[in-house]
Amino acid sequence: MNFKPFSQIIGQDRAIEFLKRVIVRDRMPHAYLFTGIPGVGRTTTALALTQTLNCRQSMNGEGCGRCQSCRQIMNGHFVDLLSLHPDGQNIKIEQMRDLNHRLSFKPLSGNHRVSIIHQAEMMTLEAANSFLKTLEEPPPRNILILNVIEPLDLLPTIVSRCQRIPFNPLSVKLITEWLMNEKNVDEEKALVVAKLSEGSLGRSIYLYESGFLEKRQDYLVRLIQLPEFSSEQILKLALEYSGKEKKKDGALSIKDTILFELLSMWKTWYRDLIIMKVNGPADLLINVDFSNKLKKMSKNFIIESLIDSLLVIDRAQRGLMENRNLDLMMENTVLTLKRLATPSK
Repeated sequence: MNFKPFSQIIGQDRAIEFLKRVIVRDRMPHAYLFTGIPGVGRTTTALALTQTLNCRQSMNGEGCGRCQSCRQIMNGHFVDLLSLHPDGQNIKIEQMRDLNHRLSFKPLSGNHRVSIIHQAEMMTLEAANSFLKTLEEPPPRNILILNVIEPLDLLPTIVSRCQRIPFNPLSVKLITEWLMNEKNVDEEKALVVAKLSEGSLGRSIYLYESGFLEKRQDYLVRLIQLPEFSSEQILKLALEYSGKEKKKDGALSIKDTILFELLSMWKTWYRDLIIMKVNGPADLLINVDFSNKLKKMSKNFIIESLIDSLLVIDRAQRGLMENRNLDLMMENTVLTLKRLATPSK
């Protein structure tokens, strides 16, 4: 886990100030519901909260960073920090029973034991009911943190017993500045990555460090060239992108994930073309480094074709998730996109 103290977490001032006030007033609830998209600081904040609660010299709701407990938490060796992740696609009843058993004992070294349940909405009904019993009779000196995207996916009885703290998506400006200052990314690249990250700092880091910008260049160049492709070239392109193996647990394989990224990238392209076509604000563009090309290409489309192109790609993404015949699906997708790329009349 990547540790940062409260003072270094960006974009979540309201959530952090609330937690610090609760700590200073010594009025900690036993369970929190951290809501928001992945990559906005939920887990990082949970770790900072663990540090502050167990720091031997904390001041004003911040850990000192020097005592034994602080150092153990920062190094990932704190025995009273438990982390529960889905096993496959679910958090199973056996996992919850094991957690409940651990919670029945007093913390081993800290003031509080903190348990972080990641993707808590993935609990099976049996696991959720087992966890509910713990919420109804919380063991002393234990803090439970549930990370979820959408609390409506949890049992209402669980939600009602937790203090909800929303974590908002970060602004494009904040992510752009962070990438420039912390990763030395030039401004134009940082802006593109920030817009593609959809408010998630974690996703922006992944996009930059995984070499996605270079792959993106290839994705967009091929899309731009589609009208010039022959049927044979289109078939070859479809087969190149559709070869894959589905994991046994139903999750997306690496090849699936790459294909999903490609389709998502193509969607941003057609979205930008629509903005250009209707003379929308330039600051709404995602692919800002292609703005001149977008302006030129938008003149060759009718608006209905651009909307239909978006729908075609969306249908392909759903087909990917449903494990349909990808060879046929991708061939149909690129052929349809080529047909829709007709000049305005």
